[in-house]
Amino acid sequence: MAVLTQELLLHAERCMRHEEMSKKIMLAGLNRTLDEWLCESFVEIIEEMELWKWDDATGNFWSRLAKALQQSDISVTWAEHLDSRLGSVHTTGKLSWAAATRSIRECNIRIERIRGSRLDTDSEVWGLNQTTWELMCAGEAAMRKSIPALRQAGYKSISDLPRIQQS
Repeated sequence: MAVLTQELLLHAERCMRHEEMSKKIMLAGLNRTLDEWLCESFVEIIEEMELWKWDDATGNFWSRLAKALQQSDISVTWAEHLDSRLGSVHTTGKLSWAAATRSIRECNIRIERIRGSRLDTDSEVWGLNQTTWELMCAGEAAMRKSIPALRQAGYKSISDLPRIQQS
């Protein structure tokens, strides 16, 4: 894995150092990957990869690189001067959709890893009543389905949603 990670990093660095078409292509790919994973920065994609299997991350170069970096526990420190979204700390001041939904997705993945399933709703086993269990399982799917529509409506992050005061 270390050799693959090193080669992916070298390829990214070579492409990004050129101010011509290769850099534009790489940045366009990064933008598509950020949109796909609902993230605000490459660092956040690396964090997101903790929840995904290798086979889920092979769709494009940036996903593969992020998964390889996550599995190798390597941080990218050389790239911030090439593009701010590649920096080790990305500060937009906004909470991305991926970050906002990560906890519930992480919970579902952990339950599945210990052989839990949506059919296994025994409240004595899980400590959840039937309604809570159904909400938890449906919540991730509902958010995944609605986030593209929210983004298309101009809500690029959860911070962009209007806040309504309850009385």
